[in-house]
Formats: sequence, structure tokens, C-alpha cells
Amino acid sequence: MITLTDTASTKVKELIDQEGQAGLMLRVAVRPGGCSGFSYEMFFDSEKDTEDMVLDDSGVPVVVDPSSAQLLSGATLDYKDGLQGAGFAIDNPNAQKTCGCGQSFS
Repeated sequence: MITLTDTASTKVKELIDQEGQAGLMLRVAVRPGGCSGFSYEMFFDSEKDTEDMVLDDSGVPVVVDPSSAQLLSGATLDYKDGLQGAGFAIDNPNAQKTCGCGQSFS
């Protein structure tokens, strides 16, 4: 499954705290679409299915559905904040090709 860098964990915790809702988890998914075939999706979720995989990474509950978990095996979620902007980025060793936006892969 996917792991979070310390920077990403800290940022996700901040965002969850800002939401002010108990029981939120970070859901990371891979969906068909995007310019390269698959695209990443991340959002806060308060529910999980029985088949979902749940990981507690540095105090951040991360939920991934089984089909996404296969495509995210060994991937790392990072958060960067710099002059070019701020945001999350996924480094996925399973991606053979990515598009310029960094949100789509095959």
C-alpha cells in the first residue's frame, strides 16, 4: 500500500483538524481516466467498506480499496510547499508513464 512522508502526514493531520469532524480518514484511490489511463483521487472519508485496506501511517488513517491498493503498492505520498506552489504528489513505482500534470499515469 501507499506510505506517507513525514511532511505529508503532518499536512494531512492539519487538514483533518481543520475539517473539525471526528473519524475522518484519508482515502487514496486510482480511477480510470486522465490523459495517461489512470488518475489519482484523494479525499477525506468517514466511511469504509469491509474490503477496504486501512493503514495507520504516523497517526493518519489511510483507506484504500483493493483494486487501487494493487496499483499503489510501494507508492509514496509527499507534500511539497515551494515557490512553484504547494500540493501533494504521489511517487508510484508501478507507473510506467506519467503525464505532465503528475495526476495521471499508466
